[in-house]
Amino acid sequence: MVNPYKKIINLLKENNIFYKETKHKPVYTSEQASKTRGISMNQGAKSLLLKCENNFVLVVLPGNRRLDSKKLKNILKIKKFRFASSEEVKNKMGCDVGACYPFGNIIGLQTYADNLLSKNDIISFSPGLHTHSIEIKWHDFYLLIKPNIIDISEKRKEA
Repeated sequence: MVNPYKKIINLLKENNIFYKETKHKPVYTSEQASKTRGISMNQGAKSLLLKCENNFVLVVLPGNRRLDSKKLKNILKIKKFRFASSEEVKNKMGCDVGACYPFGNIIGLQTYADNLLSKNDIISFSPGLHTHSIEIKWHDFYLLIKPNIIDISEKRKEA
């Protein structure tokens, strides 16, 4: 497995995409990432690896939202799915849970992005490491990844 961080940086450079990289203390949640990056949670691109029947798919949501299971099942026309195990994330994406990146295309995965993420000029995400964040323009992300833009999120329940 090629290091996803290097693949992402190379992809950005090869496509002449301006990006801002930040190194920071390890972050594991959208809240931690938002505080550390100094951005709003809705600009954070939270990537989730899902096992949908026989395939894996990558879904990307704003950090302030949660996956709406019913919407996803309807759109993908599936009966059930589950979150990938930490071992599956490591094997498929080459990173740990909480450091998943929104570039499904570099590992041959279909990528679905929530439509609310596209309302941001800039998005920020983990490039496969808990200690790094990358910011790029949404437009550049969209052109590079060509995700399916769908409505798959709901408001997070307040704790």
